[in-house]
Amino acid sequence: MLARVTATQVRALVVETTPVDDLDRLLPLLDPADPLLWMRGGDGIAGIGTALRLEFDGPGRMTDAAAVWRSVVAESTVVDPVALPGTGLVAFGAFAFSASSPSTSVLTVPEVVVGRRGGASWVTRVRPIGSDADGESRVAGDASAPLGLRRPWTAGPLGSVGSEEGRTTLTAGAVSEEAYRAAVRDAIERIAAGSLSKVVLARDLAGELPRHADLRRPLRELASAYPDCWTFAVDGLIGASPETLVRVADGRVSARVLAGTTARGVDAATDRAAAAELVSSDKNQDEHAFALQSVLASLRPHAVDLQASARPFPLELPNLWHLASDISGTLGDASSSLDLLDALHPTAAVAGSPTAAALDAITELEPFDRGRYAGPVGWVGADGEGEWAVALRCAQVGPDGGITAYAGAGIVAGSDPDGELAETAIKFRPILDAFSL
Repeated sequence: MLARVTATQVRALVVETTPVDDLDRLLPLLDPADPLLWMRGGDGIAGIGTALRLEFDGPGRMTDAAAVWRSVVAESTVVDPVALPGTGLVAFGAFAFSASSPSTSVLTVPEVVVGRRGGASWVTRVRPIGSDADGESRVAGDASAPLGLRRPWTAGPLGSVGSEEGRTTLTAGAVSEEAYRAAVRDAIERIAAGSLSKVVLARDLAGELPRHADLRRPLRELASAYPDCWTFAVDGLIGASPETLVRVADGRVSARVLAGTTARGVDAATDRAAAAELVSSDKNQDEHAFALQSVLASLRPHAVDLQASARPFPLELPNLWHLASDISGTLGDASSSLDLLDALHPTAAVAGSPTAAALDAITELEPFDRGRYAGPVGWVGADGEGEWAVALRCAQVGPDGGITAYAGAGIVAGSDPDGELAETAIKFRPILDAFSL
């Protein structure tokens, strides 16, 4: 097992969830320098502090995580009268895209989780078994603070913490625009030669955040501009993803597949025309079909009664249209959401088809490691249920303030280098807007 914290080293935890009065906002509660968040449409969970951090590497990083998580759950005591998705024992997670990536894959159990869903709100406190419930946790036990939380940072409006807000200028990183066009041309030649059918190629932008940057500010911008996306923050990975990799709840499994993109129109008429052109485009339909079939094939061993949208539909986001399909079915085995991550990742939507050939092409044509970009990000509960997105429209913030954003495009027969470059520019827009000066 490659986990840096193994099943024999995990700490047994005491977990207590308590219902509280309705919370209208989660973001102000977060650590400005190291936020933990999973939210869509104002509902979600926010983590404060770290009760347990689990780290994983290599090709077995997701199966190892599933095994260690079962051990954590088995050793812990959980009191959860609320019993909603996100209550009780939960871990936030982010996994590296590549099995050979030097980036750490993590599961983090916060000391405190504050959540809201469907009008219900709660606070969950976590402590090691045997610790002093009133004094051990650095974020619990202060009755004078909101929800009884004591935080080692100054409370205040988003963006007011520290000397600078979370703003920077992002410029070309390891891949220039011309280098990206060249990589796309190379990929098109490989597709024409028959070595692969589709490959997703990404490029990067990089910058430096000021010291004491308040990372809640870009999260606020993302959540406000993209309320129908999953806004997330896990171990410095910040973004707003429209793509649900997998959701497991009440014995059901679901996913949303996105592949095929076009820009929004400048007015109502051109916008409708853009959506119609996306749906009728053979190139985009082909790209989407590869992604949809890869997800269905990965889920079939684990689910029954799988159903997909009768036909791909245009999904409207503030800055673009996606071609989308929804999948749902009944979980047919004892797989947790973490087990399903290993079965699903990487989909053709973020790698290509056939998978092995696409991954080889990515390694050869992308001059950087993706880190956690396009990997799974989300949360898992004690019962194995959870919600996981593909880490898209995101940036990784390092401990030194360095920030790298990523965006990719699916290359198939009929792709055009200029068009694919333009697609990545559209996909960079959420992060550029959120972190812009």
